[in-house]
Amino acid sequence: MKLNGQRRWAATGVVVATTAATIAVALSAPPAGAAPGCRVDYTANNWGGGGFGASVKITNLGDAVTGGWTLKFALPGSQRVAQGWSATWSQSGANVTAASMPWNGSLGTNASIDIGFNGSNAASGDVNPTTFTLNGTECTGAPTTTTTTTTTTTTTTSNNPDPGTRVDNPYVGAKQYVNPDWSAKAAAEAGGSRIANQPTGVWMDRIAAIAGTTGARGLVGHLDEAVRQAAGSPLVIQLVIYNLPGRDCSALASNGELKATEIDRYKSEYIDPIAAILARPAYAGLRIVTTVEIDSLPNLITNVSPRPTAVPACDVMKANGNYVTGVGYALAKLGAVPNVYNYLDIGHHGWIGWDDNFGATAELLFQAANASGSTKANVQGFIANTANYGALKEPYFKIEDSVNGTSVRQSKWVDWNRYVDELSYAQAFRNRAVQAGFDANVGMLIDTSRNGWGGSARPTGPGPTTTVDAYVNGGKLDRRIHLGNWCNQSGAGLGERPKAAPESGIDAYVWMKPPGESDGASEEIPNNEGKGADKMCDPTYTGNVRNGNNMSGALADAPLSGHWFSAQFQELMRNAYPAL
Repeated sequence: MKLNGQRRWAATGVVVATTAATIAVALSAPPAGAAPGCRVDYTANNWGGGGFGASVKITNLGDAVTGGWTLKFALPGSQRVAQGWSATWSQSGANVTAASMPWNGSLGTNASIDIGFNGSNAASGDVNPTTFTLNGTECTGAPTTTTTTTTTTTTTTSNNPDPGTRVDNPYVGAKQYVNPDWSAKAAAEAGGSRIANQPTGVWMDRIAAIAGTTGARGLVGHLDEAVRQAAGSPLVIQLVIYNLPGRDCSALASNGELKATEIDRYKSEYIDPIAAILARPAYAGLRIVTTVEIDSLPNLITNVSPRPTAVPACDVMKANGNYVTGVGYALAKLGAVPNVYNYLDIGHHGWIGWDDNFGATAELLFQAANASGSTKANVQGFIANTANYGALKEPYFKIEDSVNGTSVRQSKWVDWNRYVDELSYAQAFRNRAVQAGFDANVGMLIDTSRNGWGGSARPTGPGPTTTVDAYVNGGKLDRRIHLGNWCNQSGAGLGERPKAAPESGIDAYVWMKPPGESDGASEEIPNNEGKGADKMCDPTYTGNVRNGNNMSGALADAPLSGHWFSAQFQELMRNAYPAL
């Protein structure tokens, strides 16, 4: 759904004026040399039941603002601000104040900033606010000087620019967005400047991430920065959509904020605001790639009854259907934005590569792609190995190999899997997905952010042919204890740098998981992010049935998932392959 200067609230009889009020009045005592003036474009969309979303675009028509800004206006009737983004929002009675965040307090001449909020208590007959002040200056749409009190009022409307049609591979011929928040952390590390300019995924892992959290800008802030980085050229910005009810039912470290039954909150408080922001005309020139809900759907294949790896929480999510419902809803809403490219998560070869899991996962994804009003057309592709460690290629043994008459598939490491690395898995899954009903031109992404496995432990040739286990263990690049180990793995390194169209059927190698961000805490850490303590993140944990009762292989002293983990970042750089 697009929000623009001509949109009206049609549902429930609510009428909202969406003209852009443009008033410029001189301050009674303006700073010397300052020329105040501003325009505010306010648009709103009714969701029914009194709920609504409002987009507020501020344009500075005067001298540059460098010390922060404050926007004030009054909401009509009993409307209330429920949740906002890209500003610090407060309300007293009808009067609303939006103050700049630390990262967007500067506003150059003719520069704009997009902020917004979700509101409640909208009623029939309510109209948009029409009077706004920016740092005490009433906004009317024309600049003034310090020597005049002339008031000029104009009314403007805007039309959505034509975003064009989707390209087959959004990464080809496009730059990629460098997240300044991650880049700053990387650059602050010793040697980190070598990779601080790499593009990484932006994780929308809770509702608060939409508005922005401490040390991280919100979605609008990222998109505005992406437009700046694009500078008129094609640019891909990568978002991870990750907040399903009962999220990651088998991994406590990545549990989310929404309970298993809170599908309505997922829709109205998470997906709807994201979709509304992505649909803004200001972002129509971007190529927005979304990785939709990692890990959750594959859990419905491998970690439910009667499997020996069953987890009660996963049985609950399969029974209530909210994973399928939520993914379908996200695909439908995000897919309605013409410049959004949705990629569904397919786990990794060490999870879904077995015969019992492979085809069933493709069929389940097709079911989700056609749920909640979505169709398969809303899926542009799939992503493998998100935030995992599976080697991109295993050059020193193949699935067809045998040692003394014993197949590689019978080794303890491979354990009857059909695939030994992420490239072969991704290419094969693409074909199986088409067989399941997806379009023939779907593409694949592979997350190579932490699967390099370089350093002194990296094999340089095949293992000995004494036994099949010696052959595989001696030659495998992936140095994990077990394929089921996933949390902050010791010995890992940065993998292939992000690259467009590197192999047949592969749209890109990507760093969807930002290197240096933890998978989970080594021990329980109280938090308000809904993240639990998973034993697989404890280096002393001796394992479970899902990792063959092996040690976890996790690094010690890790922070909460998504938080910066300096020791891991340094190890990833040391073990990078290709080397830095």
